[in-house]
Amino acid sequence: MPGMGRDAASIRRRIEAMEGLLERMFVLPGINKPIGLDVLLDLVPVVGPAVGAVMGSWLAWEARNLGMSKWQMARMFGNVGVDLLLGAIPWIGAIPDFFFRSNSRNLRIIKRHLDKHHPATATIEGVVKG
Repeated sequence: MPGMGRDAASIRRRIEAMEGLLERMFVLPGINKPIGLDVLLDLVPVVGPAVGAVMGSWLAWEARNLGMSKWQMARMFGNVGVDLLLGAIPWIGAIPDFFFRSNSRNLRIIKRHLDKHHPATATIEGVVKG
């Protein structure tokens, strides 16, 4: 199955796909702003934010497999924690989560690491270089 390897390029593809699912699944008509499963899960009290946090933590787990620093890992888990706290407010928690996109923040942290330590995995508009 493509993309299931432990190499950096496979990890990049998986985390980009997960971030897209969680943060950019579709665009809200009228305001032209993307939302994903993370915001939708916040509409389900208690269980929804917890499921979103577990899915977001998976991004950090993949980052750990890349050998990222403890500081980077702490920042990513901190982003997931803030997201969980914001989403814990029933119904209203979806609003701040709409603006605080922890998974997109974590993807940027991981991409900076990949671009520095695994430059061959860099992508340009979905096209893999190298």
